[in-house]
Amino acid sequence: MNGSLIGEVEPGASYRGAAIDSRRVEGGELFFALPGERTDGHRFVANALAAGAAASVVTTPVDRVGGPQIRVEDVTAALHDLTRDHRRRLEARVASVTGSAGKTTTKDLLALVLGERWRVHKSPGNLNNLLGFPLTLLAVDEDCEWLVAEMGMSVPGELAAVSRLGRPDVAVFTNIRPAHLAGFEQEGEVAAGVEAIARAKAELLEGLSSDGMIVANAGDPHVVGLVERYLAEGPASGRAAAMERVVWYEVEPADGKTPVAETTARDVEPLSEEPGTRFLLEWRGAVAPVELPLHGRVNVENFLAAAACALRLGVPIERAAAAARGAGSAAGRGEVVSLPSGATLVDDSYNSNPEAAELALQAARMLDGRRHVAILGEMLELGSAARRYHRELGSAAADLGFDLVVGVGNLTTELVAAAAEGGSETVWFEDSRSASAGAPGLVRGGDVVLVKGSRGSALEEVVGALRREEAN
Repeated sequence: MNGSLIGEVEPGASYRGAAIDSRRVEGGELFFALPGERTDGHRFVANALAAGAAASVVTTPVDRVGGPQIRVEDVTAALHDLTRDHRRRLEARVASVTGSAGKTTTKDLLALVLGERWRVHKSPGNLNNLLGFPLTLLAVDEDCEWLVAEMGMSVPGELAAVSRLGRPDVAVFTNIRPAHLAGFEQEGEVAAGVEAIARAKAELLEGLSSDGMIVANAGDPHVVGLVERYLAEGPASGRAAAMERVVWYEVEPADGKTPVAETTARDVEPLSEEPGTRFLLEWRGAVAPVELPLHGRVNVENFLAAAACALRLGVPIERAAAAARGAGSAAGRGEVVSLPSGATLVDDSYNSNPEAAELALQAARMLDGRRHVAILGEMLELGSAARRYHRELGSAAADLGFDLVVGVGNLTTELVAAAAEGGSETVWFEDSRSASAGAPGLVRGGDVVLVKGSRGSALEEVVGALRREEAN
């Protein structure tokens, strides 16, 4: 890190991991006092050391804090320097997962399936950017054999930098959708914006090891395009070997379709006795039945990405299929909850984009219920196409037969209007606070209730209100 030590440390002292939030210090970490838009990490050096941090990394030493400090020119650069050094010494291989949607679920599933054969560490939550990924890497135990890490971006160039820090051995691409479109569309051209997103996602390949494997969704034309560009731009002499390192997967591919997926899912149908999906996992002529306790086709696709990677690496197909039974939904990512009234809540409130929202509607509609209710928040960062996307989603909800469509936030006025035109009953709330007060009264026993919106919509507050109402 090219720093100078201020204070004393015991001979042979070491650190365990890193922290950038003093409230998350558990003991032994290096605390990096990062500058921020709203506050400065130097203000919390004393708190971090008091909580047990091994030392703090600072640009300006803080007086009377009772612990060692390492002075550097740039705290963020020091964090990245330490990450690169740790990666060089790390014997574990790294599997990275990116895409517009499904990253966290796919990451969790991949860790689950690889765990059938190896000792695995996975990034907690969605620590996937230039600050979150270093925290993940620096926390990896010495006996880890595979690190499964989500890698994301919100602006061009960010994913390339994360990839160069992680130097992955495997790059998994889930899908390319119009998420964060406002930062990518060109003069209002949505199609060009989605292509720009695809190019930005392809930055994951910049840090890929020379013999690294690519796991790609053959059912997503933008993913297919970015992989084909990668292969075409490489040296012709090594193209055949590079193509061999591409692992294609697809849910129920059409006959004669190219590229040909070596890992597929067929005969997809919902479980009858509980939320979830059953299907046949096929790989190189072998077939194994899978019962995945996650509902909807989108989660079959997420599992298939994980299985395609693990199968090529050497996990037997029977063990990959059996691992699926241990899958669980992360909070806010399609979690299905049976409420005491008999209503079924589908909590997909963590985030949203147009395609993901429509897929969530389709999946929720497959669940049995007296009525189907969609509580939909704003889909943010969609640029000039935002109102059109909201109107299309409202029409889709009505076409799918949702009895009640509830909009939350200014942009959803278009969504609610389109749903009403399509024959759905509709209600609109100005924000999550008013929706939290009013939505519980709209839900009846036997309903299936989907809650989905972008992070900025704060629909987790509505989910909390629905659960509290049921508890009363």
